[in-house]
Amino acid sequence: MLQQIEVTGQKDTRSGFGDGIVEAARKNENIVALTADLAGSLKLNQFIKEFPQRFFQCGISEANMMGVAAGMTIGGKIPFTTTFANFSTGRVYDQIRQSIAYSGKNVKVCASHAGLTLGEDGATHQILEDIGMMKMLPGMTVIVPCDYAQTKAATLAVADHIGPVYLRFGRPVWPIFTDKMDFKIGKAQIFEEGNDVSIFACGHLVWKAIEAGKILQAKGLSVEIINIHTIKPIDADAVLKSITKTKCAVTAEEHNIIGGLGDSIAQVAAKNFPIPIEYVGTKDTFGESGTPTQLLQKYGLDTPDIVNAAEKAISRKK
Repeated sequence: MLQQIEVTGQKDTRSGFGDGIVEAARKNENIVALTADLAGSLKLNQFIKEFPQRFFQCGISEANMMGVAAGMTIGGKIPFTTTFANFSTGRVYDQIRQSIAYSGKNVKVCASHAGLTLGEDGATHQILEDIGMMKMLPGMTVIVPCDYAQTKAATLAVADHIGPVYLRFGRPVWPIFTDKMDFKIGKAQIFEEGNDVSIFACGHLVWKAIEAGKILQAKGLSVEIINIHTIKPIDADAVLKSITKTKCAVTAEEHNIIGGLGDSIAQVAAKNFPIPIEYVGTKDTFGESGTPTQLLQKYGLDTPDIVNAAEKAISRKK
């Protein structure tokens, strides 16, 4: 039951990345870290302390950082580039496409402060299009972990993965609830099995989906909740197994409903088993300044929104 999911603490997902890259670097001397003037925000202080010769401060020059990282792979290094998600994608899309994705370079593009929960920095920094941008690049793996523990596990996993990766995480303190779960790139995690509706979520909204699931269960509904931490390659088998049973779905993501997780789920369904799908995400809009909680509520990404979407999806099925 969802009530049995154990919360072991609270911590920001970017700290999971910071701890993960240190642990990965201790195991592999080829791992290097690059940043665009945001070492503190990306939690790289411990990495810099332990591996000062493997840290490269590129300054506020994100495009150059991507080119440097691509070049480093030729010498066998495994570069992790670090900056805010907006600057990791929107500002440098050409460099990622041409220098990293096109030639399949083993660069890990690590993006913090993604989505609305960046908060008070406002619309210019709250990128809500990055999942779509990155998943459209051929050969790019796209991962959106849901808590501190999973972000750390994902960081370790991408260090061993060969090929370009986009790893997306965030700023706010968030419940930790996956530290007893295994992480595998491309393999969805099932938190609860059910028959009435499938809820597919990623990132911070996995916790919101769990909260929504408890409310729906209290109403007598049987809910299946699945964490799609890997947007690409998506676990199509897990998606199909779920939707052929429940026959309707909700997708929940801290991203535009155009081009994100929802579109990936819909594509799997459309090709194999068409069903009613309701989307929880931003509705083709930019964000604004505010606290994470205020913004999630205003833009319809909170627990009640997932509950309402699930009930609507079920009604459409009937």
